[in-house]
Amino acid sequence: MAHDSAHRKPTVAVLGPGGTGGLLAALLARAGHRVICLAGDDTAETLRTAGIQVRSGTFGDFMTPVEADTELREPVDACVIAVKHTSLRSALDRVPPTTLGDGLLVPLLNGVEHPATLRTRYRPDRVAPAVIRVESTRVAPGVIEHGSPFAELDLTGEGVPRERLDALASALAAAGPTTRVLDDETAALWAKMSFLAPFALLTTLHALPLGEVRTRYREELTALVEETAAVSAACGGPADPAQALARYDAFPPGTKSSMQRDAEAGRPLELDAIGGALLRAADRHGVKVPVATRVVGELADAGH
Repeated sequence: MAHDSAHRKPTVAVLGPGGTGGLLAALLARAGHRVICLAGDDTAETLRTAGIQVRSGTFGDFMTPVEADTELREPVDACVIAVKHTSLRSALDRVPPTTLGDGLLVPLLNGVEHPATLRTRYRPDRVAPAVIRVESTRVAPGVIEHGSPFAELDLTGEGVPRERLDALASALAAAGPTTRVLDDETAALWAKMSFLAPFALLTTLHALPLGEVRTRYREELTALVEETAAVSAACGGPADPAQALARYDAFPPGTKSSMQRDAEAGRPLELDAIGGALLRAADRHGVKVPVATRVVGELADAGH
């Protein structure tokens, strides 16, 4: 197989070259990888002609050419899935399982339920879920603003050959993002969920940035963090509510969640993938989550 060649740079497809996907695509392309961005007709055409432009305090301001298409038409070493849950189903039509074949499928999605779903469609031992910590925004097709002073990626994959994970991780790390391979997929996904769910749900519910939520609604935030930690623990993930609160307190007060930004822009929310999945996991393990149940219900009632 092509990927056995250790000195060859892996070819990477990126499904959804938005804020996060576009940043990774551009960094990998700049580092000399063959990168194929998968998107709709208009975005693909823009990327093919103009490339990707990145503005980043960490990685510099640069422009790089990339390949772009509306569908994956040849095997790649890895395909990064950087769309939101709300458009996942239609987006996956761009990645035929028979074409991807032996390639790694690397979802950067929020939530905890998508790996099982993807493993029913693609080779289960090639689905390598990742967690990314970054603030990056697509301001126009092919124009990416990377605002955070960090871009950190945790790569996992139950049953995925370790050398495949290590090869992709070293390629990503060499291109820019701090990347590590973690053994425990469940723990990695729940570590992200434990942090993300309370932050996303409350900033969106109250339509306030994190600084105001953590002061005006601290009791509610603390309760939600504790409930989420209890569900995480029941699912085999980490449980450290004090650490989660300390992390929120360290963020700049103006910080907004991506769910809140979606609400402000009138886009569909990942409410089911984050809030719904939290409630389903709680129900499965018999964990009582009254605050989460109320908050998710109120967001659903508000038409989200």
